[in-house]
Amino acid sequence: MKKKTMKKLFDELGFIRTGGSKEELKAANIIKDYIKELGVDVKLEGFEVDGDKASGKLIVDGKEIPCLAYRGAKSVKELTAPFYYLSNTDAYSLSQCQGKIVLFEGGLGRFRYEDLLKHGAVGFISTNGGLSEGDKDIDDKELRSFVSEGLDILPGVNINIKEAAKLVDLDPKEVTISLTNKKAKSTSHNVVAYLKGEIDDEIVITAHYDSVPLSKGIYDNLSGSIAILAILEDLAKKEHRYSLRFVFCGSEERGLLGSKAYVESHKDELDKVKFCVNLDMVGTTLGHPIAVCSSEEKLCNYLEYRALMKGYPLSVSQGVYSSDSTPFADKGIPSMSFARIIKGDMYLIHNRQDTYALMSIPHMQEDIDFIRDFVDDLMNAKCLPVVKEIPESIKDELDRYNARKRPDKKIK
Repeated sequence: MKKKTMKKLFDELGFIRTGGSKEELKAANIIKDYIKELGVDVKLEGFEVDGDKASGKLIVDGKEIPCLAYRGAKSVKELTAPFYYLSNTDAYSLSQCQGKIVLFEGGLGRFRYEDLLKHGAVGFISTNGGLSEGDKDIDDKELRSFVSEGLDILPGVNINIKEAAKLVDLDPKEVTISLTNKKAKSTSHNVVAYLKGEIDDEIVITAHYDSVPLSKGIYDNLSGSIAILAILEDLAKKEHRYSLRFVFCGSEERGLLGSKAYVESHKDELDKVKFCVNLDMVGTTLGHPIAVCSSEEKLCNYLEYRALMKGYPLSVSQGVYSSDSTPFADKGIPSMSFARIIKGDMYLIHNRQDTYALMSIPHMQEDIDFIRDFVDDLMNAKCLPVVKEIPESIKDELDRYNARKRPDKKIK
């Protein structure tokens, strides 16, 4: 892909495109049309997602605190209850939640939600942002179905962490939440392209193209989507033994919904899927490339050797990466994710700072070249060497990631 074309795609797709929105569909069609012009078979595959709309208020001592209501949360006309700041998840701290509206730092996962219910919380306040950041943005959150599945529904709102600090300092006796949630459904889309090989066995290459509500998502993950477009463009011109399927996943930011929908709707075809390669956040000016392999350890060793021979500064680990490779691994398909990570500064994603200013076209090309050549070798293998099985240690990590088991450590 020419540099000019790459920059044009960043410009054309660099708008907020949340899962299930008309903007996400616009992005899907731009990607589909680009692939069609390459002469490659491509289609949109729709899947249903929640389209709830919510509004709410948080009142403290008669003053309204800026907040956004959780979509999917319980509607309440006016819930007034004692305020409690849950600073830790030890037994004593959790025991103090009874009958209270509970503030905690960060987001809401399955086990934190279970703990709130078990210990009698009547509502919750989550937070986003950083104390050292200049913005006061508030994330638009939803009570995800896999968080609340099988459990009672609580009312909840989200606030910026700077407001949370003020609230804790104020130490009010009680707070009031009002919340209206309107249930609805929407449609998100995966963009699926196919390159037929000599055999039907497939290698799947994935990247998500949606963003969160506050972000244009240039780094996370328009970069990965443009990278696999470039790889598709190169490989479409070549003959190959293994078939290739490119899946541009929708609604990843809402809990990997696109890749989960893909493996579910194509479950009868997964026997022929031998390997999944995922790209999520590549091509930044700063940072270094990583690869996380949900597979046998031999693949890690191979990638380390390959990177050294190519002079590519790759760090490789075995584990589970929170992206669209994970639903494939959860179905027994060896998978891996590539990224370029800016060490210690992940405040660059899921907010307004995720802009084109983070990107480097030379580093994009470096990442694309390494991953393309890796896939090129795999797709022409006489026999794909990666064993189609998931190690027990990775299965255990998948269970914890998917909230089928509690983490060993305390919930953060």
